[in-house]
Amino acid sequence: MNPLELTPDDFRRLASRVSTLAEQWLAELDTRAIAPATTGNATEALFAEGLPEEGLKDAALDALGAVMAGARAGNARFLAYVLGSGEPVGALGDYLASVLNQNVTAWRSAPSLVSMERAVVRGLAAAVGCPGFTGSLTGGGSSANLMGLTLAREAKAPANEQGSPSGVVYASTEVHMSIPKALALLGLGRRNLRLIPTDSEWRMRPEALERAITEDVSAGRRPLAIVATAGTVNTGAVDPLKDVATIARRHGLWMHVDGAFGALAALAVPERFEGLALADSLSMDAHKWLYQPVDCGVLLYRDATDARRAFSFSGDYVRTLSTDAVEGFAFFDESLELSRRARALKPWLSVRYHGLRAFREAIRKDLENAQRLAELVRAEPKLELLAPVPLSAVCFRYIAGLAEHERDAFNTRLMARLNARGRVYLSNATLSGRFALRACFVNHRTTAQDVQTVVEEVLATAKELQGA
Repeated sequence: MNPLELTPDDFRRLASRVSTLAEQWLAELDTRAIAPATTGNATEALFAEGLPEEGLKDAALDALGAVMAGARAGNARFLAYVLGSGEPVGALGDYLASVLNQNVTAWRSAPSLVSMERAVVRGLAAAVGCPGFTGSLTGGGSSANLMGLTLAREAKAPANEQGSPSGVVYASTEVHMSIPKALALLGLGRRNLRLIPTDSEWRMRPEALERAITEDVSAGRRPLAIVATAGTVNTGAVDPLKDVATIARRHGLWMHVDGAFGALAALAVPERFEGLALADSLSMDAHKWLYQPVDCGVLLYRDATDARRAFSFSGDYVRTLSTDAVEGFAFFDESLELSRRARALKPWLSVRYHGLRAFREAIRKDLENAQRLAELVRAEPKLELLAPVPLSAVCFRYIAGLAEHERDAFNTRLMARLNARGRVYLSNATLSGRFALRACFVNHRTTAQDVQTVVEEVLATAKELQGA
């Protein structure tokens, strides 16, 4: 007998055990402490025995409970990161993707799933107001941004054959860390990222962008691309996309929009993303505001010719041997990846089950929860709101009885104690040199009562600290 083969009964028994664990996790999610009661030494000890020479059979699953106990519980009050809440129907799609185990690299390798991904990408593009755009699903916003800037480089300063010339990329001072990382990986260098100042709402200032481009041209430097952000990681600010696009067109530059955080909110509030369809390329994360299990990023672009120029290079062993527009299609001609999992099964099944309307409503609820928290902070004299709330990131701090020079250190301690209490989990941001508590609502489970709990927990934790 094949040593790795399972009978249907074996598979059913094991799958049932895993399903029971998953059901229990979801049922208990709201009552679990968000921060697991564990340490680095404890988690390392779980795996200290290494990989067994002889199989444990059904007993192999016995350790899953301990593994799950050491995981953070992404319940309704887990608001720390810009990370979606893991919609369960999407998780079932992920399960089936692993069972099918298709390499979604070309139609001939995974016929139905390649067509599915292309349809999902087209559908998401149309849903955010970019009809006609195409693209692919990626591991996340970082890889989508890297690929988008690769398209920009090859369109404006081709380097695939002869090596990379120098060139300048422009982004706001609130740019995500993936952009300077992409410039480094592309050989353009982080020093060629020109950071443009922001206005009082943390949006890129168009006049400062125009001035920087003009200065660089006068100095003999080569402008390549502008990265506008649709949802900055700190405050959720959306750059003035239409104005940025006008400047990009005037100077013949590529416009990439980093919409990993915010762009999918255009499903619910398209008026906040005017100019999104003017981008040449756009990143989004379905594992953020489409609530899908990670990983499920999206890269969209206006013209597939740009993607093929950047990525099409292959050996004879992967030639598709078909001139049919569908049967000859290969993602590896338009993507960084060759081996690719069936990421589209998650959003395809999830959206078919719930419908786009349900996701629009969930996003609106997140936006409302963010405004609710902002209003509660404004109404509480012990708290201070530190930034506008254009989307769903709320930055605030505790100030009662604290001199200005004491507030950063106190709020740093407050966040650590708050998260250790386990009822609410927040992250942090630095705004104008000030430490902020940051709650980000991309969680379909969060209710108005959970928002109230955030304020109650912050005040209770502050009282503990001040009492100590």
